[in-house]
Amino acid sequence: MSWIFFMILSIVIVWGGLAASIIHAVKKSKAAK
Repeated sequence: MSWIFFMILSIVIVWGGLAASIIHAVKKSKAAK
């Protein structure tokens, strides 16, 4: 049962990191303009 939790947790971390990097890139491009 715990492996499902860890699997979901790892997916959330990966997607969270992707979203954070995308938001950071968007803010950077807006600041450049």
